Amino acid sequence: MSIDPAAVNYAVAERDLKYYIFDWDDNVLHMPTRIHLERRTGARDWVSHSVSTSVFSIIRKDTARYRPMHGDWEEAFRDFRDITVKNENVFLRDTREAIDRVARGDTEPAPSFEKLRRTLIEGRLFSILTARGHDPEIIKAGVRYFIEKLLNGREKAEMLRNLRGYLACFEPGHGIESDSNVLEYYLSLCRYYGVMSPHFRELLRQHDAEAADTEEGKQFAIRDFLAYVLAILRRCGVNRPVSIGFSDDDVHNVQAVEAFIRTALAREFPNVKFVVYHTADPELPTGRKIEVRGQLNLPLA
Repeated sequence: MSIDPAAVNYAVAERDLKYYIFDWDDNVLHMPTRIHLERRTGARDWVSHSVSTSVFSIIRKDTARYRPMHGDWEEAFRDFRDITVKNENVFLRDTREAIDRVARGDTEPAPSFEKLRRTLIEGRLFSILTARGHDPEIIKAGVRYFIEKLLNGREKAEMLRNLRGYLACFEPGHGIESDSNVLEYYLSLCRYYGVMSPHFRELLRQHDAEAADTEEGKQFAIRDFLAYVLAILRRCGVNRPVSIGFSDDDVHNVQAVEAFIRTALAREFPNVKFVVYHTADPELPTGRKIEVRGQLNLPLA
């Protein structure tokens, strides 16, 4: 099978090097998954109280009035693990429901929804970084459904044209004839971190690292993804400034990541521009933008 040269975008070899790290819940999609808590109603009385992820991001430090169901955080987050209900993984079930609601126009997209769509169409490397406890293959399957449902035919063709251009320029030995193989290879190049998953704990162990909480887990994952992207660029012989964007709706995660970038990553990776988006403010549809440049202060795009 021959490929029409017009179906290969060779110009991707010269474009800017922008990559993105996306939190999932309330940043890419408003998921229906609930966190199971107990809420104080009196001096000693507690009642069951399930909340959305957006509410939890606000109250999660309020231990005086909220606690996990039965005092067990695993119980509180049981729907954020890889369990099966009616022969369907709960993450894929809730992702399908959230995507279908957006596709029907029943709900507004989350703040970074369009940025992920553009990232996919442009064929840029990205990472999904969530506090959930899902295996990378499960999260990747959610992204695949996102592509199938939310990119139209013209956008899918543009994405494949960009992906074929990348392969032709940087990995010429890789076949570009099959649409499905090209897409699968692209999705396999991207990274998916479920901070509370067994897979992530094993990744920490392999690096002799620890993460006491979600914030530290996300910090490790950001460094891991950045090192991974830079290794790919070195392998391809590309030596140009890099920009990494991180978006999250949880103010605690954003503050921890911003501090981590300023105190550690900006020194460790001086030729990288970091852009952090806090996406919880309804007055700012695409989030509050914070830029942190490396020590060399390079004029990055």
